[in-house]
Amino acid sequence: MVAKILKHTAIAGALALAAASAWAADNIKIGSVLSVSGPAAFLGDPELKTLQLYIEKINAEGGVLGRKLELVHYDDGGDAAKANGFTKRLIESDKVDVLIGGTTTGATMAMAPLAEKASLPFISLAGAVVIVEPVKKWVFKTPHTDRMAAEKVFEDMKKRGISKVGLLSETSGFGASGRKETQAVAAKYGVTLVADETYGPKDTDITAQLTRIKNSAGVQGVFVFGLGQGPAVVTKNYSQLGMGALPLYQSHGVASDEYIKLSGKAAEGVRLPTPALLIGAMLPAADAQKAIVTGYDKAYKERYKIDPSTFGGYALDALNLSIDAIRRAGSTEGEKVRAALEQTKGFVGTTGVFNMSAANHMGLDLSAFRMVEVKNGDWQLLK
Repeated sequence: MVAKILKHTAIAGALALAAASAWAADNIKIGSVLSVSGPAAFLGDPELKTLQLYIEKINAEGGVLGRKLELVHYDDGGDAAKANGFTKRLIESDKVDVLIGGTTTGATMAMAPLAEKASLPFISLAGAVVIVEPVKKWVFKTPHTDRMAAEKVFEDMKKRGISKVGLLSETSGFGASGRKETQAVAAKYGVTLVADETYGPKDTDITAQLTRIKNSAGVQGVFVFGLGQGPAVVTKNYSQLGMGALPLYQSHGVASDEYIKLSGKAAEGVRLPTPALLIGAMLPAADAQKAIVTGYDKAYKERYKIDPSTFGGYALDALNLSIDAIRRAGSTEGEKVRAALEQTKGFVGTTGVFNMSAANHMGLDLSAFRMVEVKNGDWQLLK
């Protein structure tokens, strides 16, 4: 009798294990490579936290197409070579259905050729325009481009009569692309770049470059293009050099409360373009993005006891765009999901309202950016 019970228990256990394995094999796998550690950690960490939070929420609500989502993620530490290696693993070993990540432009550009070769839908979380121009069949992105950031900044400068500008950009992929795009659109807004300096992403003192900008003939304002800790170093050095009389603009690469924390009082008066998430509470009730940005803010704070960042918002938009495409395609088959992504229209995200096409794998326009200024240690919406 005991033998029979043991036999039945063993069979039941084997069946349960087989069922669990079959269920796991049927999961929709979201592959992700993010910079959770290293110099871009304050970008990558909220991205990972967001993916984990919302995949858990979606699974609790029944999953997608009756299947659970499974997140398979790796930390590249800000190293593009590692991003490439982990992407190979996600494609060849983990067999993911969708790829989300590339916290930085360098990581994204190391990942993109692999996604293209594998015919795998890939949504980047990095900013440079080179990610989607020229259009790559399998690559999409959620953040605004560096070109858009430069245009939004120059719009504000033009309103304030600022036409002679010192440019300071990071030598990272994001900063280098931002420098190129800033140079390309300056004349369109009547801006002359009277100085053009660069700094390294790990530099701890940028006073030499700022001093040269300060001494440039006729300079009326400074525009910094970088991400991570570098822009905060610039901001502190700016204050130490007594350059407060010159308006300081940053790019969307610092659109996070962390930037204010890192910069301290030196950030006072700094202006930059940002997605709506940063100032969600200030948006009018009729704003199309109000519900999603305030909902994300609430959910993130409840889980992690800290404020979300716009970078986490990029990840949320990438996840939601992927799920929306999978649902419309009724499948996780690569080409069907890719085609559905390309046909996205009127999709409201934390970053803006997405309208993609075969010629536009980002789908945002300048209205998705809001100009803000740091006032009394917080963000203030500019009109």
